[in-house]
Amino acid sequence: MKVIEGAGRFRPPVTAGRPNHWVEHLSVPDLSVGTYSIPAGGTDTQSPHTEDEIYVVTAGRATIEANGGSAEVGPGAVVYVPAGEAHRFVDVTTDFAVLVVFAPAEYSRQ
Repeated sequence: MKVIEGAGRFRPPVTAGRPNHWVEHLSVPDLSVGTYSIPAGGTDTQSPHTEDEIYVVTAGRATIEANGGSAEVGPGAVVYVPAGEAHRFVDVTTDFAVLVVFAPAEYSRQ
């Protein structure tokens, strides 16, 4: 067992030139877990991943765009994105944070 403290908590970008904040909390062969934060008005710069993803919105509001569709999301929303599907969060109206679960672990299918 492992308790992951602070998972899903918004964190502002800390590296100059990086618009968002990413921290990985756990990585084992079958899954990984992290927190992705985008400040209000920010831009989501991620690319499609080779692993399936689950996003659990823990803070803020935004719209997710994927495969020509879109949906507004806020705290409590859960979004599934299959491996390889282009997607991004847009219209981030308040500081936004998502708990991200990759299965298998992020970057394991390169």
